[in-house]
Amino acid sequence: MVSETFSKRKKLKFLDRFLTLWIFIAMTIGVSIGYFIPESSAFINSFSQGTTNIPLAIGLIIMMYPPLCKVNFSKLKDIFKNPKLLIGSLFITWVVGPFVMFLLSIFFLKDHPDYMTGLIIIGLAPCIAMVIVWSELAEGNRELTAGLVGINSILQVLFFSLYAYFYLEIMLPLFGIQALSIDITILQIAETVGIYLGIPFLAAVFTRFILLKTKGVNWFNQKFIPVISPFTLYALLFTIVVMFSLKGEMIVDIPQDVIRVAIPLIIFFIIMFTTMFFVARALGASYKDTASVAFTASGNNFELAIAVSIGVFGINSGQAFAGVIGPLVEVPVLIALVNVAFWLRKKYFIIP
Repeated sequence: MVSETFSKRKKLKFLDRFLTLWIFIAMTIGVSIGYFIPESSAFINSFSQGTTNIPLAIGLIIMMYPPLCKVNFSKLKDIFKNPKLLIGSLFITWVVGPFVMFLLSIFFLKDHPDYMTGLIIIGLAPCIAMVIVWSELAEGNRELTAGLVGINSILQVLFFSLYAYFYLEIMLPLFGIQALSIDITILQIAETVGIYLGIPFLAAVFTRFILLKTKGVNWFNQKFIPVISPFTLYALLFTIVVMFSLKGEMIVDIPQDVIRVAIPLIIFFIIMFTTMFFVARALGASYKDTASVAFTASGNNFELAIAVSIGVFGINSGQAFAGVIGPLVEVPVLIALVNVAFWLRKKYFIIP
């Protein structure tokens, strides 16, 4: 069994390594703008049409584009090499995961329905961006991760709106939350998903097809992807600054709200990672495959959750606020889980 230190492992790039810091800085800037320049809220909302803020809509689409460009859909075939593991991964990611987040949201935030529904929306969207980073850091199976990301991307395009409607309009009343039932239609959700996921999805597929054909794989991966990758972070930080500027006058309440949203998220990440890890191990998967499916099940597509929350509920909504807390919590927790993965590898897997 090989003993290795964390210093020898792959590390996050500079921007990703300090993502939590950048998010805190963006939150501080946003709150400061809103608190010291109260008229900024009216200025930002002047660019809105219904629940859609035009600059934010553009930013959210840009935020989704780079991770989708990275998805190599030709890797989809690789996930069928182990059908039991594939079925287990999809079941836990798409059935168990949303239900776990649903229960955690009700338990912790039933008295705060906007944050509650925001967390439910987060739970419906498996990660298609940072999961590649976590899997790489944990030395998972790159091809399996790419294949799962590809199929999760397609499933989100096809079924996210149905899933959201099912949990928000059908499941909540079934759990006795009639008074908090949200008056939205499946068309509203489908339209939002079509804009914020459909447009970047089609753009990414078109980009990959054209550039791979004209420039080749090496140019695409070594030149194009590094150029566009940081724009996901830039757009996310822009979104956070704008949204927190609208919350500037609530500066005293924000730390408490962040903690309330963070607690169920932390529990969710831990439950999903450990459940998928040990299910994969029980199915006889190798460590590399186990790490890949565990991190695929753990992360969430916060970009999509933020976009849908803003598109359906508005830029000032608690749902959107809950969405931007997600990346703030995910980064340190998932980095910690990378170390947990290596500890579990030493304990349960024989490394040649």
